[in-house]
Amino acid sequence: AGDRDVVSWFKVHIERLIHAVKPGATTTQTAAPPRLAAIRTFGLRPMLIDAYVLNGFLFYFGVLLVALVLLIEVFTFFELLGDMIKNDISMATMVDYLWNLTPKLIYDLTPIGTLVASLICFGILTKYNEVTAFKAGGVSVHRMAAPVLLISFGISVLLFTFDHYYIPQANRRQEMLRAEIKKKPVQTYQDPNRQWIYGKGSRIYNYRYFDPVGKVMSKVNVYELDPATFHVIHQISAEQARWDRNLRTWVFRDGISEDLHNRAGKNYKPFRTASASFPELTEPPSWFMKEEKEYKEMNFQELGEYIRELKASGLQGTIPLQVQYYKKFAVPLFALIMAILSIPFAFITGNRGAMTGVGISFGIAIAYWTVGTVFEQVGDLNQLPAAMAAWSPDLVFSFTGLYLMSRMRT
Repeated sequence: AGDRDVVSWFKVHIERLIHAVKPGATTTQTAAPPRLAAIRTFGLRPMLIDAYVLNGFLFYFGVLLVALVLLIEVFTFFELLGDMIKNDISMATMVDYLWNLTPKLIYDLTPIGTLVASLICFGILTKYNEVTAFKAGGVSVHRMAAPVLLISFGISVLLFTFDHYYIPQANRRQEMLRAEIKKKPVQTYQDPNRQWIYGKGSRIYNYRYFDPVGKVMSKVNVYELDPATFHVIHQISAEQARWDRNLRTWVFRDGISEDLHNRAGKNYKPFRTASASFPELTEPPSWFMKEEKEYKEMNFQELGEYIRELKASGLQGTIPLQVQYYKKFAVPLFALIMAILSIPFAFITGNRGAMTGVGISFGIAIAYWTVGTVFEQVGDLNQLPAAMAAWSPDLVFSFTGLYLMSRMRT
């Protein structure tokens, strides 16, 4: 019935346009049914119903997002409470860590918030027969969903902007504070493309890239400092360093060792065509491993440049980083896709209560996480192009949502 009304609306307006442009034509007043007359005022122009629907959607979205973020932060606080007490960490440091963790949680949980808020909002409208009243006034289901879809698209744009300008810096800060709370090696990120880390004693490592699987560092420098003066007394520079499990130390290749004790005459020991090991360098590969992956601490521009430099240096293993690069674009859009997917389920389950919608939303979220993980793993193994591995979950769920919306009775 809704489709027939729209066709009639177009027919009436086309007839009026023809009469207006024909010379000497007279316009015949055509009495329109009350329902059609109501539809003529709708289109895509703002209506009171838009404010009514958005008010409910934004309320549930805000409450759910705040509740989920606080729940995870409380869980994280108690998870780190033992480390905080054992390592004598102040409460101010813990609060600073949780504050810088919040942007990441907002980014991760926003798509879930749009999903649950849409289900609850339209589910309640259906349960109390408000949807039936709107339909009687000539408002289709698709028109009712339009403001939620538009605001969800805006949320996706904000997520992308948030991830580009703010989240990487917050992730670096929270990673540093987490390392401090757990008394792990402290890393700095003056440039996300270079790594600095304190070793044992007064030793500092600097490397261009670290492969935790192959246990290899590239373009590595090791600086031994004098604890009294903080002057460099020994420096090792090499193109590559590989961990030797038998020697329990790092074996350097194609580099030079400089003993700077005596400023009058530096002691150079090049090993350009050979390898060299230094027994005092006993920091294992686990010393350099982080709990958070590096890609979360870079925006898409920094990550893209990082991948290009790795390829130019001849290093392998950039496929997982390429998948994460494309996910920088795909993940924010999922807030809109969740809204598209949730609307058909909301009208189906509306009479069963809001809790049914919440249960369905978590089922959809688990399905998305499973599908996303599978495609990501397949992409990491180079069995799919990186772009396809990143975008496939979005395509699968968006097509599913659009199909279900096309099957709804409007």
